[in-house]
Amino acid sequence: METIEAVPTRRVRLIEVYADVLCPFTHVGLRRLVAGRDALDRRDVVIRAHAWPLEIVNGAPVEADLVVEEVDALRSTVAANLFQAFDGSSWPSSSLPALALAARAYRVCDRVGERVSLSLRDALFERGRDIADPGVLAAIASACDIELPEREDEAAVLTDLEQGRARGVVGSPHFFVDGEGFFCPNLQIERVEGQLFVAVDRAGLADFLARCFGPGAAETS
Repeated sequence: METIEAVPTRRVRLIEVYADVLCPFTHVGLRRLVAGRDALDRRDVVIRAHAWPLEIVNGAPVEADLVVEEVDALRSTVAANLFQAFDGSSWPSSSLPALALAARAYRVCDRVGERVSLSLRDALFERGRDIADPGVLAAIASACDIELPEREDEAAVLTDLEQGRARGVVGSPHFFVDGEGFFCPNLQIERVEGQLFVAVDRAGLADFLARCFGPGAAETS
């Protein structure tokens, strides 16, 4: 596991997000947030990804065909450099095992939790791996030097869901910065006559990055 440097000069700042690990819009949002953080060298900012399991919220599994359509729309308009190995052929049967692994990581600390949350999404969307496969999850756990999830981690996924509902979460991803909510702040998503359209919400993204990192942050996006 790589060493995570301490940041002694700044208090750790948490950016929270409620999201499903199967949500491609979250993958784009997190990548943009991390890129902004890296450009500003803001190592004091840490992402706490809470579980928002869409299969429970919607009462049905997330369908591969829907996500393939969403990924195609994202690739063609706002994220040509992402989703390099994703074609939906290794689609997970559930997000719950992956979300439980992330919960296990957050029991270690927020930085390890963030690393696992990002690694799970990279495994699915950039390497085309089935993140419900126990072998894939074990490899991610080993790479991040954590144990596999236990019952309390599975329960933590449901606790996140209830807390998200209490906080007014409306979908994935729903960010919180200093207690203020931002639903999918960097994208405009609409369906017109059955066709999905996605564009960058430049005003929303600029406002969101400014809230996360301070004035001028949008210039790095």
